[in-house]
Amino acid sequence: MRVLKSEPEIGLVIPCYNEEDVLGSLVERLNRLRAESRFKIKILFVNDGSSDRTRDMLQQICTEHRHISCIHFSRNFGHQAAVSAGLMHVKGDAAVVLDADLQDPPEVVPAMVEKWLEGYDVVYGVRCKRKEGVLLKASYFLFYRIMKKIVPFNVPLDAGDFALVDRRVINAINQLPEKTRFVRGLRGWVGYKQIGLPYERDSRQAGDSKYSYLKLFKLALDGIIAYSTVPLKIGIWIGAGSAVSGLCYFLYVIYSKLVMDSNPSGWASLASIILVLGGVQLLVLGIIGEYIGRIFDEVKARPAYIIETTVGDDA
Repeated sequence: MRVLKSEPEIGLVIPCYNEEDVLGSLVERLNRLRAESRFKIKILFVNDGSSDRTRDMLQQICTEHRHISCIHFSRNFGHQAAVSAGLMHVKGDAAVVLDADLQDPPEVVPAMVEKWLEGYDVVYGVRCKRKEGVLLKASYFLFYRIMKKIVPFNVPLDAGDFALVDRRVINAINQLPEKTRFVRGLRGWVGYKQIGLPYERDSRQAGDSKYSYLKLFKLALDGIIAYSTVPLKIGIWIGAGSAVSGLCYFLYVIYSKLVMDSNPSGWASLASIILVLGGVQLLVLGIIGEYIGRIFDEVKARPAYIIETTVGDDA
């Protein structure tokens, strides 16, 4: 059991990007959660450069509720940057990261806190049911299992950013210097005592998803490249396979000439080999380029986000 000197204080980190349609319902449920909880709750919104009325609504919300604060980015820097900023500025003994779209139910937070009080440093939500389409479900299923196979630390299956993290875990994550952030990967990399909490992921309450298929693919690519060199090693195996295939074909040509007294048709075979090898080379160069691109981003040492202004005492 976790021993605390006083009543625990839990900070909620909520990234927002164009969430004007759902903010009213979200704040209502958060305030209900706060009123019914036996622990203190502070709420920190991170406005990721929204272009709708989200900024104005958050200003009003922070004015009306002293326990709610907000960080405004100077432009849209992305969801992972917003989560990172929230963890950097949130106060409390522990923090819970949840999305503003209410797909991560705030009502699950007390169960996470109970697990934390039992002594776990990270309590991550495990999505036992999803409301997305078949293609998206299959993509998530495949991604998590690929990650688990190729990274050198434990990656929980079907667990997103929705999680409670202890203060010492927050401090450890905040010390990590990389600019291309994949927070759920950082959360697994730092270690500590972790446990999953199954929950049913709701459908989006209002508005549109901010993650297109292209953005989801980029996020998955960031996660894989940030924590594994397996894609580079795949290039070695592809090259070795191409060399073996070329050798086998060369032996086949000699056999056809010496034993069968026939020559394989030249132009079509040569064109096929050139196309295959050219494709393999471009694929391997593309993999190397992804790693070089991330090195380029890191050595520039630009911040992952820029804060324009803050609202509230705890921002």
